[in-house]
Amino acid sequence: MEIDQDYLLESYNFELPEENIAQAPADRRDGSRLLVLNRKEESLTPVNFTDLLEYLPKNALLVANNSRVIPARIFGSKATGGKVEFLLLTPLPLIEKKEENGWQIARVEGLLRASKTPKQGTEVTFADTFKLIPEEAGPFGRWQVTLKWKGDLTKLFSEHGHLPLPPYIKRPDSTADRERYQTTYSDESKTGSVAAPTAGLHFTPELRQKLANNGFEWAEVTLYVGYGTFSPVRCTDIRDHAMHSEYIEVPEATAHAIRQAKKEGRPVIAVGTTSARTLEGMFREIGNVSEFKGETDIFITPGYTFNVIDGILTNFHLPESSLIIMISALAGRKTILSAYEFALENGFRFFSYGDAMLIK
Repeated sequence: MEIDQDYLLESYNFELPEENIAQAPADRRDGSRLLVLNRKEESLTPVNFTDLLEYLPKNALLVANNSRVIPARIFGSKATGGKVEFLLLTPLPLIEKKEENGWQIARVEGLLRASKTPKQGTEVTFADTFKLIPEEAGPFGRWQVTLKWKGDLTKLFSEHGHLPLPPYIKRPDSTADRERYQTTYSDESKTGSVAAPTAGLHFTPELRQKLANNGFEWAEVTLYVGYGTFSPVRCTDIRDHAMHSEYIEVPEATAHAIRQAKKEGRPVIAVGTTSARTLEGMFREIGNVSEFKGETDIFITPGYTFNVIDGILTNFHLPESSLIIMISALAGRKTILSAYEFALENGFRFFSYGDAMLIK
């Protein structure tokens, strides 16, 4: 039987010139561009991000992900002097530690890279008070490792780690990235993401104040973005894809704001795919809009009925990624591919440091 085009991975492919992939952020946070896709009017309108207020649905509730990126990429060395690179994949809040001989110890998952693959049990040193022992190799460069440290783990990563810029940014991280690869509203107590919720990078405190002054409500959720967000979909039929899990939190204040907005007929706009995944994942787990803490492995594909969000503000995504599939479920695959073609023809910048798109 022939597979519906919407379920074929190759249906989400498009040609993306290298020059359209943003390697650095715009000069100003809100200096990026915005492509407004109005589904009802079937229109595409290119504007500046600072024009967002004019195009958001009236009295909308915006829900954003307040997680903070940890400098999760860290460089160490083996006793032989061989260099090792480690990228932590386990979100900090999920790390279960115990104490042993004055050290804090925890089993975590991460990516290991070295000129010569480290042997199991070999100690890798990042600092005198921060070490790693490889335990078990997994697929695609993933390893189960034991971390050993003294003091505060978040602080150790902050002092010795580098921001894990996405693989399509072909440069080392810089001091400027420490500020620009975080949202201005990221919560230090929610540190643990290995990638930024990038749709939120465009917001300045001034723009958020303007939103509030114009009757737009703002609420927050937390999703600790894992490296799985960059994992390609490898199945010919996307329905065979096993989605990665991510830890999410929906506080009662946010759940209440959403219930109130629904009651009053006001639209709920997700700021980013991570916020959309959090809200729809919460609904799938408990069947209503309430406070929630736990994991979600929801994979939103065409045919999915959205239960919480009415629209989304998002960046432009990789071909054949779970993210372009998600927004195609919201707006239609052909509509999205047509919008992406328009964006490329009009010089929009793609991916994490690129421009934004409002689907309403």
